[in-house]
Parts: sequence; C-alpha cells; structure tokens
Amino acid sequence: MKKQTKAWQKIGVLMGGCSSERDISLKSGQAVLTSLQASGLNAVALDLSNDWAKQLLSADIDVAFIALHGTWGEDGCVQGLLETMNIPYTGSDVLASALCMNKKMTKSLLQHEHLNVAVDIPIQASGPIRYPVFIKPIAEGSSVGLHYVHSKSDWAALSLKDTETWMAEMPVIGVEIAVSVLNHEALMPVEVKPDSGVYDFSSKYTEGATQYFCPARLPAETLRLCMQQAEKAVKVLGCSGAPRVDMIVGDGGVPIILEVNTIPGMTATSLLPKAAAAAGISFDELCLTILSMASLHHRHG
Repeated sequence: MKKQTKAWQKIGVLMGGCSSERDISLKSGQAVLTSLQASGLNAVALDLSNDWAKQLLSADIDVAFIALHGTWGEDGCVQGLLETMNIPYTGSDVLASALCMNKKMTKSLLQHEHLNVAVDIPIQASGPIRYPVFIKPIAEGSSVGLHYVHSKSDWAALSLKDTETWMAEMPVIGVEIAVSVLNHEALMPVEVKPDSGVYDFSSKYTEGATQYFCPARLPAETLRLCMQQAEKAVKVLGCSGAPRVDMIVGDGGVPIILEVNTIPGMTATSLLPKAAAAAGISFDELCLTILSMASLHHRHG
C-alpha cells in the first residue's frame, strides 16, 4: 500500500547542483521524478545551476524533494535557503546536514557517544605517519577522492596541495555494509563487495563493478547490532528522513562506522532502494515515504 502524503500542490525535485557529484544527482533526481509522477503527483525537475533562489522562486513549488549530493546540496546550504524561503523539504535539517558532511565532526560526536569509528592517522608535511591508510576529503560524499595509499611514493603521486582539507584513517579489514534508516527505523544491512576491493566512486556507480547482498552475510545477532548502532548514530547526529550509515564489521563482529550520508543515492545501483526492496518497500513507496516526512524545521512566525 502506498504511503499517504500531504496534499502538496507542486513538488520540486531538486537535482544537479554544482558539486563533483552532479551527474549522480541528476540520475537520482530523474529516478525520483519519474516515480512521483507515476504515483500521480505534480512533480517537476529543478536542475539547480547558478541562482538557486531565483530558480526556486520561479518554479513556485510548495515542497522540495532534495536529490542533491555533495557541496551545497547535502551540507546544509540548500536546506538553509529553503528554510528562509519557507519551503518544506525532505531529509535532515541544516545542522545535521552540515555535521554529517564534515567527517571529522561526525566522528567526534559519534566517539563521544561511545560508537566505534575508524582510527585517525595524523598527516604531517611529509604525509601520513604510517601506511597503508585510506585518504579522503573531510567534506565530500559518494567516496569522491577516496584513495588507498600503500606507501610514501603513493602519497607523493597524489600531489595534494591543501592537506588540511584531507584526512587519513587506518584501514579496517572486514565486511563492508550500509544500513539505511528510514523514518528512524533501520532497514536490513546491505553488504557491498567491490571487485576492485575498494568501494570507491567507480565501484559505487559502475554497473556490475560491485556485488550486493541483502541481508548482509553476517550472523543474525551481528545484523541486529549493526541496525541498533545505525539508529543510535542517526539519533546522535539529529538526522531525519532516510539517512544511510556506512560501516565495516571486523572478525570480532564489532561495527566500525565510516560515515553517515544524509541524502543517499537513488540510482539503479544505490543502496537505500536495495534495502527498501528487501523490506518489501517498492521504489515508488520509498519516494512517497520520504516525501511524507518533508517539513520546515524552523517555523516562520
């Protein structure tokens, strides 16, 4: 049965944007747009480019379904703009969006609440103090810029100019999973097994480059623990909507949280739709459920 939604007159599906994830956002947005229209709703595409406020005003929408990824779309910027324009929107609010985009801040808050995260490796002028490490930007999504660095020569080959915007983590050996949390309830974890051995941008968005298993091939008690930890992480960070918590589960069965994505992909290879499907939730139902949670977090007087 389809989720009942508010009587929105015109839904704007926000997609595109200006980040390095623009192409993925367009795919997510088009999938959502097609779904909402198939459900009989008046939904229009808004490919945000230059003057976002002008585009939103011209579209005259009364709710925004955010399918943007990365900078401006997932970091609290567009959420703040929509708040000031009094347009309800899907997903997390300004603060949670900004926190989750900053991986260092996310880790700090999760650690404070006794959740396990990957070990930070300091980066000096000459590079990380030990190898191998994963190098990734502090504020990007979709594994953009993720590098597995084996040695000093690998580090030198990256030629990173501003190391302050990058972070290094000790690799965790284990089963990589993603736990989507829909309306504060965790769905069954999806296991990802990339052919390359690293779940980077290419592995995420290339058809056939990664194997997926839902539920993840882990003991039932481990699956339950991962779901509980994901729900706790989402609560700690103040996320809403349908965030996704990425983890690695080592031999001891302890989940290590890698990051939290406030606007997961909605493409053919995306993990949130896979987890929803395993729970008997169709893509159309998923989109309607996310839309039903759209709101303003700061009410205008």
